[in-house]
Amino acid sequence: MSAESERNNLPFEPKTKRQKPAKAKAQPVVKPVSANLKEGKVKEDRNPPYTKEEMAIPKVISDRMIRRVACFSGIPTALGITTLVVSYLLVAFAGIKLPPIAVLLLNMGFFGLGVLGITYGVLSTSWDINRPGTLFGWGELTTNWGRMVEGWRTTRQNKV
Repeated sequence: MSAESERNNLPFEPKTKRQKPAKAKAQPVVKPVSANLKEGKVKEDRNPPYTKEEMAIPKVISDRMIRRVACFSGIPTALGITTLVVSYLLVAFAGIKLPPIAVLLLNMGFFGLGVLGITYGVLSTSWDINRPGTLFGWGELTTNWGRMVEGWRTTRQNKV
């Protein structure tokens, strides 16, 4: 299955691309919004390009993301907290003097892994409703990272 056809199967991506509104040749003079608010003349002419249902992540995929984030972020974060408790117990009750920089670096390493685990948990989730994905999700990560980079590039090209 090619990346392009796989990309079209995502349920939470819009079915069509947004069309840019045509630029008018002569712009009418418009009062500032604050002046219109005072006069009560503000009308709601902004139509959102997509509905909430089209933009929402399906519950199945959201639940997968939460489980993966809890695993890949929760375990290192719990280990970071545990290093603080264990180092205190070693100093207080066993009389073992630990260098504070070692405790700090170990603690920062675990909390850093916890932060990276949030990103990895979301990006390593299968974004296809019918396919649960693999245990560690490396294939899903590469696919989703490619989709994200492609989205950044198209957004950047559209702004120029």
